[in-house]
Amino acid sequence: MGWVSGIVVYLLVWWVTLFAVLPLWVTPSEPGDPGYGSGAPARPRLLLKAAITTMVAAVIWLAIYALVRSPWLSFRGL
Repeated sequence: MGWVSGIVVYLLVWWVTLFAVLPLWVTPSEPGDPGYGSGAPARPRLLLKAAITTMVAAVIWLAIYALVRSPWLSFRGL
């Protein structure tokens, strides 16, 4: 995997991980009506979620990089 491919894969993994982390620890700013969405969160904690996303994405990216560099996954014979 070249360095450009590595950056592209990391950015894709980061965005997917961000959308998985965003709903965590969400508390509504005020109680909503039954059957409706809760609205904007009281404290979105975006910096914390970005930090968690970065760490989780780095671990996932390292696993992908190890798998691509390993002999178990090879496209050379195709």
